[in-house]
Amino acid sequence: MANKHYYIGKMLWAVPALMLAPLALYAQNGNSTNASAKVTIETSYLNAIGPVTNTVTDWQTVLEQNIKMANNHDLLMGAGFEVGLYTATTVSSKLLVTDTSTATASVKVRVVVDGANAAPGEVVFGKRTQTLSASLEGAIAGCLSIITNSAGNPQIVLDTNCVLPEVISLIQDTVTANSFSFGSLNLSSGIHNIKVQAKIDFQGSAQNGTFTAAALLGKGTLIIDSVRLAKNPPFPYVIQTQ
Repeated sequence: MANKHYYIGKMLWAVPALMLAPLALYAQNGNSTNASAKVTIETSYLNAIGPVTNTVTDWQTVLEQNIKMANNHDLLMGAGFEVGLYTATTVSSKLLVTDTSTATASVKVRVVVDGANAAPGEVVFGKRTQTLSASLEGAIAGCLSIITNSAGNPQIVLDTNCVLPEVISLIQDTVTANSFSFGSLNLSSGIHNIKVQAKIDFQGSAQNGTFTAAALLGKGTLIIDSVRLAKNPPFPYVIQTQ
Protein backbone atom coordinates (compact mmCIF):
# COMPACT_ATOMS: atom_id res chain seq x y z
CA MET A 1 0.00 0.00 0.00
CA ALA A 2 1.39 3.37 -0.96
CA ASN A 3 2.38 5.73 1.80
CA LYS A 4 0.01 8.63 2.38
CA HIS A 5 1.21 12.14 3.05
CA TYR A 6 -0.89 14.40 5.22
CA TYR A 7 -1.05 18.17 5.25
CA ILE A 8 -3.02 20.07 7.87
CA GLY A 9 -3.99 23.68 7.26
CA LYS A 10 -5.53 25.74 10.04
CA MET A 11 -7.39 29.04 10.00
CA LEU A 12 -5.77 31.37 12.48
CA TRP A 13 -7.46 34.69 11.81
CA ALA A 14 -8.41 36.63 14.96
CA VAL A 15 -12.05 37.08 14.00
CA PRO A 16 -14.86 36.95 16.60
CA ALA A 17 -16.64 33.62 16.62
CA LEU A 18 -20.08 35.16 16.26
CA MET A 19 -20.47 37.79 13.56
CA LEU A 20 -23.60 39.78 12.89
CA ALA A 21 -23.06 39.78 9.11
CA PRO A 22 -22.14 36.96 6.70
CA LEU A 23 -18.42 36.23 6.73
CA ALA A 24 -16.50 33.91 4.41
CA LEU A 25 -13.20 32.59 5.75
CA TYR A 26 -10.56 31.53 3.23
CA ALA A 27 -7.68 29.21 4.03
CA GLN A 28 -4.39 29.92 2.30
CA ASN A 29 -1.88 27.13 2.20
CA GLY A 30 1.32 27.54 0.26
CA ASN A 31 2.75 24.08 0.89
CA SER A 32 -0.12 21.95 -0.33
CA THR A 33 0.77 22.30 -4.02
CA ASN A 34 4.52 21.80 -3.80
CA ALA A 35 4.35 18.00 -3.99
CA SER A 36 1.81 15.40 -5.00
CA ALA A 37 -0.34 14.17 -2.11
CA LYS A 38 -2.78 11.37 -1.44
CA VAL A 39 -4.74 13.10 1.30
CA THR A 40 -5.15 16.67 2.51
CA ILE A 41 -7.23 18.05 5.37
CA GLU A 42 -8.43 21.59 6.09
CA THR A 43 -10.10 22.72 9.31
CA SER A 44 -11.76 25.93 10.50
CA TYR A 45 -11.92 26.91 14.16
CA LEU A 46 -14.34 29.83 13.85
CA ASN A 47 -17.90 30.19 12.64
CA ALA A 48 -17.67 30.23 8.87
CA ILE A 49 -20.92 32.11 8.22
CA GLY A 50 -23.29 33.78 10.59
CA PRO A 51 -25.40 33.88 12.47
CA VAL A 52 -27.55 35.29 9.65
CA THR A 53 -31.12 36.35 10.47
CA ASN A 54 -33.96 36.63 7.95
CA THR A 55 -31.48 36.93 5.08
CA VAL A 56 -30.79 34.73 2.07
CA THR A 57 -27.05 34.62 1.34
CA ASP A 58 -25.24 33.88 -1.89
CA TRP A 59 -22.90 30.90 -2.14
CA GLN A 60 -19.79 31.67 -0.08
CA THR A 61 -16.49 29.81 0.04
CA VAL A 62 -15.88 28.66 3.60
CA LEU A 63 -13.01 26.18 3.09
CA GLU A 64 -10.55 25.96 0.20
CA GLN A 65 -7.62 23.65 -0.56
CA ASN A 66 -5.42 22.62 -3.48
CA ILE A 67 -4.17 19.12 -4.12
CA LYS A 68 -1.51 18.03 -6.60
CA MET A 69 -1.98 14.61 -8.17
CA ALA A 70 0.82 12.75 -9.95
CA ASN A 71 -1.59 10.52 -11.87
CA ASN A 72 -5.10 10.57 -13.26
CA HIS A 73 -7.24 9.83 -10.23
CA ASP A 74 -10.64 10.46 -8.68
CA LEU A 75 -11.25 12.69 -5.68
CA LEU A 76 -13.31 11.64 -2.69
CA MET A 77 -14.11 14.60 -0.45
CA GLY A 78 -15.75 14.76 2.95
CA ALA A 79 -17.12 18.03 4.34
CA GLY A 80 -18.32 18.31 7.92
CA PHE A 81 -19.67 21.34 9.80
CA GLU A 82 -21.47 22.45 12.89
CA VAL A 83 -24.88 23.76 11.84
CA GLY A 84 -26.94 26.06 14.02
CA LEU A 85 -30.64 26.72 13.41
CA TYR A 86 -32.85 29.23 15.22
CA THR A 87 -36.58 29.66 14.63
CA ALA A 88 -39.06 31.74 16.63
CA THR A 89 -42.77 32.26 16.02
CA THR A 90 -45.53 34.09 17.88
CA VAL A 91 -49.29 34.14 17.26
CA SER A 92 -51.83 36.68 18.43
CA SER A 93 -55.46 35.61 18.50
CA LYS A 94 -58.81 36.64 19.96
CA LEU A 95 -62.49 35.82 19.46
CA LEU A 96 -61.50 32.31 18.32
CA VAL A 97 -59.93 33.61 15.09
CA THR A 98 -57.03 31.33 14.10
CA ASP A 99 -53.63 32.97 13.70
CA THR A 100 -50.62 31.19 12.15
CA SER A 101 -46.91 32.00 11.89
CA THR A 102 -44.21 29.97 10.12
CA ALA A 103 -40.41 30.19 10.13
CA THR A 104 -37.92 28.15 8.07
CA ALA A 105 -34.12 28.21 8.30
CA SER A 106 -31.74 26.05 6.27
CA VAL A 107 -28.05 25.63 5.47
CA LYS A 108 -26.89 24.15 2.15
CA VAL A 109 -23.37 23.01 1.27
CA ARG A 110 -21.69 22.09 -2.01
CA VAL A 111 -18.16 21.20 -3.11
CA VAL A 112 -16.70 22.81 -6.23
CA VAL A 113 -13.71 21.21 -7.99
CA ASP A 114 -11.97 23.41 -10.56
CA GLY A 115 -15.14 25.47 -10.91
CA ALA A 116 -17.54 22.52 -11.37
CA ASN A 117 -19.91 21.08 -8.77
CA ALA A 118 -18.82 17.74 -7.37
CA ALA A 119 -21.42 14.97 -7.14
CA PRO A 120 -24.08 14.93 -5.82
CA GLY A 121 -24.32 18.74 -5.97
CA GLU A 122 -26.10 20.81 -3.32
CA VAL A 123 -26.71 19.08 0.01
CA VAL A 124 -28.95 20.28 2.83
CA PHE A 125 -26.86 20.16 6.01
CA GLY A 126 -29.64 21.46 8.23
CA LYS A 127 -33.23 22.63 7.84
CA ARG A 128 -36.13 23.34 10.14
CA THR A 129 -39.67 24.54 9.47
CA GLN A 130 -41.64 25.67 12.50
CA THR A 131 -45.36 26.43 12.31
CA LEU A 132 -47.42 27.75 15.22
CA SER A 133 -51.22 28.16 15.14
CA ALA A 134 -53.71 29.10 17.81
CA SER A 135 -57.42 29.95 18.14
CA LEU A 136 -57.90 31.86 21.39
CA GLU A 137 -60.82 33.68 22.98
CA GLY A 138 -58.73 36.61 24.10
CA ALA A 139 -58.23 38.41 27.41
CA ILE A 140 -61.61 39.72 28.59
CA ALA A 141 -60.68 41.16 31.98
CA GLY A 142 -62.12 44.64 32.22
CA CYS A 143 -64.30 44.12 29.15
CA LEU A 144 -67.40 42.85 30.98
CA SER A 145 -70.30 44.94 32.21
CA ILE A 146 -73.68 44.21 33.78
CA ILE A 147 -76.80 45.76 32.33
CA THR A 148 -80.51 45.29 32.85
CA ASN A 149 -82.14 43.74 29.84
CA SER A 150 -85.61 44.41 28.49
CA ALA A 151 -87.08 41.75 30.77
CA GLY A 152 -85.76 43.58 33.79
CA ASN A 153 -83.09 40.99 34.54
CA PRO A 154 -79.35 41.62 34.98
CA GLN A 155 -77.24 40.57 31.99
CA ILE A 156 -73.48 40.34 31.48
CA VAL A 157 -72.33 42.02 28.28
CA LEU A 158 -68.91 41.60 26.63
CA ASP A 159 -67.41 44.52 24.73
CA THR A 160 -65.61 42.72 21.88
CA ASN A 161 -63.71 45.88 20.95
CA CYS A 162 -62.13 45.81 24.39
CA VAL A 163 -60.92 42.18 24.20
CA LEU A 164 -57.12 41.89 23.97
CA PRO A 165 -55.46 39.13 21.92
CA GLU A 166 -53.72 36.30 23.74
CA VAL A 167 -50.16 35.67 22.61
CA ILE A 168 -48.30 32.34 22.32
CA SER A 169 -44.64 32.08 21.31
CA LEU A 170 -42.40 29.14 20.38
CA ILE A 171 -38.60 29.30 20.09
CA GLN A 172 -36.18 26.53 19.02
CA ASP A 173 -32.39 26.84 18.95
CA THR A 174 -30.21 23.84 18.02
CA VAL A 175 -26.64 23.08 16.97
CA THR A 176 -25.67 19.77 15.34
CA ALA A 177 -22.62 18.36 13.56
CA ASN A 178 -23.25 17.10 10.03
CA SER A 179 -21.11 15.65 7.25
CA PHE A 180 -21.45 14.42 3.69
CA SER A 181 -19.25 12.76 1.06
CA PHE A 182 -18.70 14.24 -2.40
CA GLY A 183 -17.00 12.77 -5.46
CA SER A 184 -15.29 14.06 -8.58
CA LEU A 185 -14.22 11.53 -11.22
CA ASN A 186 -11.56 11.16 -13.89
CA LEU A 187 -9.39 14.12 -13.01
CA SER A 188 -6.10 14.61 -14.82
CA SER A 189 -2.74 14.82 -13.11
CA GLY A 190 -1.70 18.23 -11.82
CA ILE A 191 -3.03 20.77 -9.37
CA HIS A 192 -6.74 20.87 -8.59
CA ASN A 193 -8.62 23.47 -6.57
CA ILE A 194 -11.36 22.38 -4.19
CA LYS A 195 -13.77 24.78 -2.53
CA VAL A 196 -16.49 24.10 -0.01
CA GLN A 197 -19.29 26.62 -0.40
CA ALA A 198 -22.30 27.25 1.80
CA LYS A 199 -25.58 29.12 1.48
CA ILE A 200 -28.10 30.12 4.16
CA ASP A 201 -31.80 30.38 3.29
CA PHE A 202 -34.82 31.53 5.22
CA GLN A 203 -38.56 31.68 4.65
CA GLY A 204 -41.39 32.85 6.83
CA SER A 205 -44.88 34.26 7.09
CA ALA A 206 -47.06 35.77 9.79
CA GLN A 207 -50.58 37.13 10.10
CA ASN A 208 -51.02 38.95 13.42
CA GLY A 209 -47.93 37.42 15.00
CA THR A 210 -44.23 37.47 14.14
CA PHE A 211 -41.51 35.13 12.90
CA THR A 212 -37.70 35.00 13.01
CA ALA A 213 -35.41 32.55 11.20
CA ALA A 214 -31.64 32.41 11.62
CA ALA A 215 -28.83 29.97 10.83
CA LEU A 216 -25.07 29.71 11.09
CA LEU A 217 -22.30 27.49 9.79
CA GLY A 218 -19.81 26.77 12.56
CA LYS A 219 -16.51 24.92 12.78
CA GLY A 220 -15.76 22.73 9.78
CA THR A 221 -13.44 20.17 8.23
CA LEU A 222 -12.63 19.33 4.62
CA ILE A 223 -10.89 16.02 3.85
CA ILE A 224 -9.73 15.33 0.28
CA ASP A 225 -8.53 11.87 -0.74
CA SER A 226 -7.02 11.03 -4.13
CA VAL A 227 -8.28 7.52 -4.93
CA ARG A 228 -9.12 5.08 -7.70
CA LEU A 229 -12.83 4.38 -7.53
CA ALA A 230 -14.47 1.26 -8.90
CA LYS A 231 -16.89 2.65 -11.51
CA ASN A 232 -20.30 1.34 -10.67
CA PRO A 233 -22.59 4.22 -11.65
CA PRO A 234 -24.59 5.79 -10.30
CA PHE A 235 -23.28 6.53 -6.81
CA PRO A 236 -22.25 4.96 -4.49
CA TYR A 237 -18.76 3.96 -5.61
CA VAL A 238 -16.56 1.40 -3.93
CA ILE A 239 -13.03 2.47 -2.98
CA GLN A 240 -10.37 0.04 -4.12
CA THR A 241 -7.44 -0.70 -1.84
CA GLN A 242 -4.21 0.73 -3.23
